[in-house]
Amino acid sequence: MSDTKTRDRTAPTYQSDFYAWTQDQAARLREARPNSIDWENVAEEIESVGGSEKREIRSRLKVLLKHLLKWEFQPEKRKYGWRVTIDYQRDMIAAAVEVSPSLRRFPAEVLADSYRLAVYEAIDDTGLPPRAFPEMSPYSIVQALDRTFFPGPAEPDVR
Repeated sequence: MSDTKTRDRTAPTYQSDFYAWTQDQAARLREARPNSIDWENVAEEIESVGGSEKREIRSRLKVLLKHLLKWEFQPEKRKYGWRVTIDYQRDMIAAAVEVSPSLRRFPAEVLADSYRLAVYEAIDDTGLPPRAFPEMSPYSIVQALDRTFFPGPAEPDVR
């Protein structure tokens, strides 16, 4: 008998109620009822959760790079909030890598793409022309993630 025929007909399906399905599948895993598990969708969701870790790092790196660009290229408009955002994104990237050490190299792998997207947003935020920003990231991944690194002129400083 196939797994789908042995499944409880009242059980939520992956397509009908995702959250209820996740709770039902978790209960079935705990009960060790392998013939009732929706294996294909469970595998896809587990992979998706892993992918969300990568998306989070990529997104946080883009925000970090955008604020580093604003910090460097508009020093006269620096705000305390920019510094907080820079520090926060660095902390959140470090936390994501701490929880998933296999992603330690991932920020470096996506630096170029994240930078390209950060430039689009920096152009929009600053009103500066695209040519105002370097074509390639002026920051190495080590610099970008270093809590003591702030590019551009030292003044004006924001505390």
